[in-house]
Amino acid sequence: MKKWGFLFVAIVMLTAVLAACGQDKEAKNSSQGAGGTASKKLVLGLSADFPPYEFQIKNDKGQVEIVGFDVEIAKEIAKDMGAELEIKNMVFTSLLNELRSGRVDMVISGLSPTPKRAKEIDMSQIYYNAEQAVVVREADKDKYATAASLEGQKIGVQKSSIQEDIAKEITGAKLTSLDKISDIIMQLDSGRVDVAIIEGPVAESFVKNVKGIAITDAKLEVEDDGYVVGIKKGNQELLDQVNSTLDRLMNDGSIEKFVKEASDLSIK
Repeated sequence: MKKWGFLFVAIVMLTAVLAACGQDKEAKNSSQGAGGTASKKLVLGLSADFPPYEFQIKNDKGQVEIVGFDVEIAKEIAKDMGAELEIKNMVFTSLLNELRSGRVDMVISGLSPTPKRAKEIDMSQIYYNAEQAVVVREADKDKYATAASLEGQKIGVQKSSIQEDIAKEITGAKLTSLDKISDIIMQLDSGRVDVAIIEGPVAESFVKNVKGIAITDAKLEVEDDGYVVGIKKGNQELLDQVNSTLDRLMNDGSIEKFVKEASDLSIK
């Protein structure tokens, strides 16, 4: 009888341990992000130096908050998934590494669908198109009014961006590639660069907020001027969900609404 009693107790204890392990695993799966759509947390990587796409403000409580129309899109994706959105702010050049490593689930940060990026990550449909702008000091607005006038000039661009690729194709251009748009504007203001190539709405936001700079009439020909959501290779479930949400937001006019609201907020 004692042997059977000990055996019964051992079985009960083993069952309890296995149940606890199962619960821990389930809890871990439900709380961890950067793993796919089964997670209850959706981790977004962005570079919050790109108004009106993503930028930082102080909210009514005096707290720093990351806002922008890319952020609003990410909130809608998370809502459709029934997930909590977590935002990780980092320099633009780190975004794809974080995505490939699985430390973030998706990247929404004015990301252009270049052929090189297509080999490294999966990308959603294009959700927004914008022209590239040439920004100069106000006194030089007429001097750099054409694409040809940029040849041989000192040009400021964001590192690892489509604007950097554009500038590399300009004959004789001397590039200064920096992580942050705000640093490029400082280089322009101080005369260390002659012009800056910046995405249109972002350029407009800076021109409205920084005295002494202007957008010229120069037009740059760009093939990959749309923006997409970046997703880790092979995560088809998340890619399908993202495209579904983007379809809804584009069809009901929400993206244009988000753009206007973010643009207004960026110049307050």
